[in-house]
Amino acid sequence: MYSLENISKPSKEEQKAAMLSYDALVSTINEIKDENPEIEIEETQERIRIPLNALKLLAKILKETSKGKPVSIVPIATEVTTQAAAEILGCSRPHIVKLLETGKIKFTKVGKHRRIRYEDIISYRNEMKAEQERLINEIMDTDEKAGLYDS
Repeated sequence: MYSLENISKPSKEEQKAAMLSYDALVSTINEIKDENPEIEIEETQERIRIPLNALKLLAKILKETSKGKPVSIVPIATEVTTQAAAEILGCSRPHIVKLLETGKIKFTKVGKHRRIRYEDIISYRNEMKAEQERLINEIMDTDEKAGLYDS
């Protein structure tokens, strides 16, 4: 698996190229009817068939790259280590282990090692973000009822 520490921020040249490519690719994708269109690499004149969904994913990658954001692709069925899960969630590995042992995130054991499905980590992260948003709204409502905001 490609390590998270190998991901770097795109250079200014890469951002500019991505921006130009994104606009061209999106307008082209909108005209494509075939589910597996053929594309040509101008430099080599090689023609290859590529699934339309892969082209759409490439467009998303180009959009984020043009904004200067690093991009990583992880297959959904991938299982990750506790350290990789900690990096994804932005917390410590011991905290991840605690979440696993308390049943908040599902995992499997391979020998002594814990493995977590990537989709389970993302699901947990989304649940936590939704809970944070709910709590923030609750605090704001309480403060508003208490008259802490100007009218």
